[in-house]
Amino acid sequence: MSRKYKFHNPTAVYFVSFATVYWIDVFTRQIYFDILEQSIQYCRKEKGMELYCYCFMPSHIHLIFRSSDQDPSGLLRDFKKYTSKQLVKAIEENHQESRKEWLLWMFERAGKKKGNVSKYQFWQHHNKPIELWSNYVIKQKIDYVHNNPVLAGLAVSPEDWKYSSARNFQDDQTVLEIDAIGFLD
Repeated sequence: MSRKYKFHNPTAVYFVSFATVYWIDVFTRQIYFDILEQSIQYCRKEKGMELYCYCFMPSHIHLIFRSSDQDPSGLLRDFKKYTSKQLVKAIEENHQESRKEWLLWMFERAGKKKGNVSKYQFWQHHNKPIELWSNYVIKQKIDYVHNNPVLAGLAVSPEDWKYSSARNFQDDQTVLEIDAIGFLD
């Protein structure tokens, strides 16, 4: 892995994106979004996550965050490990999941390609963390995150996508609370 994509500064604000294996559109049902939402809330409360911006897309997630415990890599690792187990379990137990067998087969197929995966691999391993070093870059990444559903044709405006902090920037905290980044003008 390139040094370009590592958490070098444990106190920095980072932009990360990570996707499901094979870019599978898993997040098409409320129950799966709920797992992501609850996991973020837990990380904010118990693991020192400061969340400044987010967007949950059908096959991937964008976050702008900081670890107040100065362990962004560990925080993200734990989030991905927990959510992968919970999401696979939810898929296995969801009697209304029409794609259950196919999804589990795809996760198992991905897991067989990695020596460190016992059965299923849900997330791709890379996160591509980018340290955000200036207000300009932070604003640029926030715009990118918020416009992702619009560019994908899933929403007309950023605020229309339920699982995006674009709504928070309009004083709508109905899905997740976010932290004030503080130094943006």
